[in-house]
Amino acid sequence: MYVIVVGAGEVGTYVADRLSREGHDVAVIERNRAALRAVTERLDVLTLHGSGTNPEVLREAGIDRAEMIVAVTSQDEVNLVCCLVGKQAGIARTVCRLEDADLRSRKSSALHEAMGVDLIIDPDHETAQEILELLEYPGASEVAEMAGGEVVVIGARLAPNAPIVGRSLMEIAAEYEPEWDFLFGVITRGEETIIPRGDVRLEADDLVRVLCKRRARRELMRLIGLARKAPRKIMLLGGGRTAEIVATTLDQRGSDVVIVERDIDRSDELAGRLPGSLVLRGEITDADLLEENDVGSYDAVLALTGEDDANILACLYAKLEGAKETIAVVHRLSLLPLLAEAGIDVALSPRTASANGVLRFVRGDVSAVATFLQGEVEVLELEVKEGSPADGGIVAELRLPKDVLVGAFVRDGKAQIARGRSELRDRDHVVLFSMPGSVDDVRRVFG
Repeated sequence: MYVIVVGAGEVGTYVADRLSREGHDVAVIERNRAALRAVTERLDVLTLHGSGTNPEVLREAGIDRAEMIVAVTSQDEVNLVCCLVGKQAGIARTVCRLEDADLRSRKSSALHEAMGVDLIIDPDHETAQEILELLEYPGASEVAEMAGGEVVVIGARLAPNAPIVGRSLMEIAAEYEPEWDFLFGVITRGEETIIPRGDVRLEADDLVRVLCKRRARRELMRLIGLARKAPRKIMLLGGGRTAEIVATTLDQRGSDVVIVERDIDRSDELAGRLPGSLVLRGEITDADLLEENDVGSYDAVLALTGEDDANILACLYAKLEGAKETIAVVHRLSLLPLLAEAGIDVALSPRTASANGVLRFVRGDVSAVATFLQGEVEVLELEVKEGSPADGGIVAELRLPKDVLVGAFVRDGKAQIARGRSELRDRDHVVLFSMPGSVDDVRRVFG
C-alpha cells in the first residue's frame, strides 16, 4: 500500500515508521524543515517540504497513486482540507486528526462526510483512555484490552522479589496445568526483544508482556509483583485536554482528584467544569506548592503537560516525597532509559494510542492493534474467516513465522489460552503477538 502522511510530528513520525517497517511505501509531507530532516535521517520514506494542502506538493508526493492519506498535523483545519483534497484525487481511505471537541462530535458528521473523512483520531483522548486503563492495574507500565475486554495484555518490569523471577516459563506453565489462564508473550531484556519459548528463564528487570484472561488478572499481577489496590487519591499535573478527560472519569469513579494548572483562565475553566475536583493554580515544578499539598501522600501522580522536562522533574520530586506511583507523558523517546533509571514508574506517549487506530484502519481485517514504546512487537486481534487456513486448523500446524505467537482465542464470549493442540474455528477472535514484518503472513493465515 502507498500512504501519504501529512505532518511529521510525534504521531505522524511514529505512524510513518510503523507502516514503513511493514513494507508499505510511505511519503511524509512537513512544513517544518528541522522536523522533516529528522524523518529523512531516521526513516526509509520519501520526504517532501511544504503544506499538505498544496496541490503541487501532493502531486510530487504521488497523490495519484496513493491508497491512503493520514493527516495528523496540529491544525484541525489543515487536516480536514488534506482529506478533502485526497478524496477528490481518488484516494480510497483518509485519516484525520481532530482535537476540537465540536469538530469530533456526531453533530459534525455532515462536515466529516463533506470533507471525505473516513477515520478520526484524537491523541489526547486516546492517551487519556490509556491512562485510565493503567490506573486500573497499578504498577503496570502497559495495558491493552482485547477481544471486548475478555483478554488483557499487561506489561510490567519484574522486580527482584517477584514470585516468578528465576523460574523458567516451562516451570510456570506446568504449575498451572491443565488449563492456563495466562501466557508470557514478549520479553524485553536490555536492548533485545524476543517472543520467548518455554526454556527462557525470567530475570529481575525483565520487561514482560503477559496475555491473560480477564478473570486471572489479579493472580497474574501477584505473580509479577504488582498486587496493589487501585489508586483513589490522584494528582494531575497540568490541566490540558488529557487531564480534563481523565479527571472527568475519575470523578465519576469517586476518586479524590487534584489538578495543578498554571494558566489563570484555564484553571478557572476547569474549576467550573469539574466541581468534584480541586484545581490549584501554579507551576507543576513548584516544590513549595507540591509540598504544601502533600504530594507524597498521593496514590498516583500524573504529569501530563507538553513539556517533557517539567513532567520528569515533577514526577521525580513526587517520587522522592513518597508518592506510590508516578506517570509521565514524554514526547522524546530518547529520554525513556533515563526515566526507568530515575525511578519514574510509567512513561506514556500520545503516539502509540493514535498509531494503533491508524494501523487497525490500514489493515482492515484486523480488529485491534496494540504497539508499545519499547520493542517492535505488536499485539493483534483477528477474526478467523471461514475457509481460511486457520479455520479448522491446529495452532501448531498453521505454519506461522517463528516471530509470531498465538496467545488466546475467544469463542462464544469465552476466552481460552491457545496451546499447540488448540483447534480454531471460523469466527473465533484470536489474539497474538507478532513482529511487524510478519503481519502480512498472519493476515493470510487467518483471513
